Amino acid sequence: MTQQLLMPEDDAVQDDEQLRVLNLVTSRESTFFRQQVRSLEDLGVSCTNLAVSAKRPKTNEKTENRPVTDYIRFFGTATKESFGEYDLIHANSGLIAPAAVFQPNLPVVLSLWGSDLMGRFGPMSKFCARRADEVIVMSEEMAELLDQDCHIIPHGVDTERFKPMDKAAARAELGWNQDETYVLFPYAASKGVKNYPRAERVVDAVRDQFDGTLNLQTVFRVPHEQMPLYMNAADVLLLTSHREGSPNATKEALSCNTPVVSAAVGDVRDQLRGVSPSAVGETDEELVDGLLSVLESKQEPNAREKVLREMSADRMGERIHDVYELALAKR
Repeated sequence: MTQQLLMPEDDAVQDDEQLRVLNLVTSRESTFFRQQVRSLEDLGVSCTNLAVSAKRPKTNEKTENRPVTDYIRFFGTATKESFGEYDLIHANSGLIAPAAVFQPNLPVVLSLWGSDLMGRFGPMSKFCARRADEVIVMSEEMAELLDQDCHIIPHGVDTERFKPMDKAAARAELGWNQDETYVLFPYAASKGVKNYPRAERVVDAVRDQFDGTLNLQTVFRVPHEQMPLYMNAADVLLLTSHREGSPNATKEALSCNTPVVSAAVGDVRDQLRGVSPSAVGETDEELVDGLLSVLESKQEPNAREKVLREMSADRMGERIHDVYELALAKR
């Protein structure tokens, strides 16, 4: 069950007062978390960010694999901090949701990012969501799984960073061949949930029907600020994940006007609705047909128009701010 955003009749915080938010997060180095904070601060929100650990886990280490003692210590730290001068607490991830919903002082907004609800910690995320004042999820699929009132607000895109650039120049900087075709897989091949073997199968099948040299290009451990270069150098981005919430890589590619072919996971159907050329497939055969169709298309991409209208970081910040006001009104 989802709910529409409705502004309270009486402002919970006066216009001349700055809204003070205590953010709880597994790692403050998360790219989309930093972007969320910037968007909210641009709206005048004062954000204090409390992370489970000052050190980010190694690239191949999942945050849910941290020692349980890290989360126990964090619970005490967050509870102590909740006595500070804040208007509300925003837990970013179900992994640290208990520290938010069991503190005694502040209204709670909980954002579920995907694997926290859809993975092995799903029961804990659902338990905490029922005790939060307002809940944010990334996709309709997550909302149906959660099965309670919530707001669907996907992560927004930094459209100033992710924007179209000259393909030949991008390839020259990366050392890619100008006369070959590149399918971008923007993850490590070893990351199981991203299903690289399926991407290989799909590209191999397309290669048999494609007139030209077709490369499957993985990209990982690259600074986020360099990713627009890869997005613009590629001919298409391919997503074959087992599951997703609202994948950022697809939105970032669309913001660069790079076509996307994706498995039917998370909210990609919504992302790609009305976008040409693009394709969504349930089966390998559908992904093969979609990828071949996109690669052979002569249509001018229109993806960036939709991103600017619906998926920008600014729009995300405005919608989260509206949720804050609703949580404050309940208290």
